[in-house]
Amino acid sequence: MGSRQGRVGLGQPWQASHVLLLIPVVLIVVITAADIATGPNIVLSPLLVVAPTLTAWFAGPWMTAGIGVLAMAGEAVSGWRTGSLTSRNVVVEVIAIALITSLIVVLCAVRDRHSRQMARVRSVAEAAQQVVMWPLPSRLGPLRLACVYLAAEEEAEIGGDLYAAARTGSAARVMIGDVRGKGLPALGEAALLLGAFREAAHQHASLPDLAAALERSMTRYLPDLEPEGEAGERFVTALLVEIADSEPLVRMTSCGHPAPLLLGPDNTVHVPRLHPGPPLGVGVTDPDNHVVDVLPFGPGDTLVLYTDGVIEARDQNGVFYPFAERAAQWTDHPPEALLHHIERDLLAHTGGHLGDDVALLAIHRAPIPHPGNHVQHVQRGHAGVSGQ
Repeated sequence: MGSRQGRVGLGQPWQASHVLLLIPVVLIVVITAADIATGPNIVLSPLLVVAPTLTAWFAGPWMTAGIGVLAMAGEAVSGWRTGSLTSRNVVVEVIAIALITSLIVVLCAVRDRHSRQMARVRSVAEAAQQVVMWPLPSRLGPLRLACVYLAAEEEAEIGGDLYAAARTGSAARVMIGDVRGKGLPALGEAALLLGAFREAAHQHASLPDLAAALERSMTRYLPDLEPEGEAGERFVTALLVEIADSEPLVRMTSCGHPAPLLLGPDNTVHVPRLHPGPPLGVGVTDPDNHVVDVLPFGPGDTLVLYTDGVIEARDQNGVFYPFAERAAQWTDHPPEALLHHIERDLLAHTGGHLGDDVALLAIHRAPIPHPGNHVQHVQRGHAGVSGQ
């Protein structure tokens, strides 16, 4: 998510604010001079109210009030030079500028207060994101990782999508998941599953046993988080991935989650056929209900995990985002650049309006630098099933 730049207020040492301040000051001088030059038949002084109105666009209430005072001074100078300073028209115009400036200053103060509140909310949201979903390391053994999170709700930093990674001995385990629902209401279930994975990933030898452990945790605590009227209807789809350092393979167990994209160094995109098991949170705790699918994953390959917010994203005509087709354009990019291109392309496809949270995670196995000690590629094909 891109950074947001706040408005410039009085006292902020941003040089551009002083440049912008010249605009209303020059307007006051020009309008006052023109009003004096045109004489009593053409009255231009009411246009002075434009100056404080324009100032409120880039400055705080105090600077706006100062420009308003200069506008009233310009009206008074014009009246003095034309000999009508004490006339009813000039007095009414000065009072009108004062009233309009006061209203603008009040609105400006309310806006700045709201901006400060939003800044605090964003700060809390960013802190919550760091606590709930820890930043992933850029490297896990021979793997390079990159991730992107896009929340569907405005001003939210995190929602119902999740990912986590753990180093277990000579292998890496990664999880990506999608809570039923989106945005902040799904945050509790996401935090529950993330906490369970971080502990269970180091305690269970096989992915089916890990899936069963996560299911037990979800079954135990999920009822406490379910909103009223949705008892038994909340669940989480998840994909569990295990990549050993010494094998050119990736093992995956799908708990109702979409299959990842496998990008090869030869600009190929493979979408494997997985054996989906039941989602987490539905009460199925038997490891036999979860299958391990094995795919080749050699040096130079990249695995892209994602949530269904990507493949279900639509443009203004209702056309789904062609994820595999677009990702094929950047198969030779490193994980960070790959996800950067996909993020920009996805937002361009949807016009910046996502219907669901989006999580993307790219895992790249670095090429072996010394060909004398390398891992052989396995012929790519349909997913197979390994022993547990």
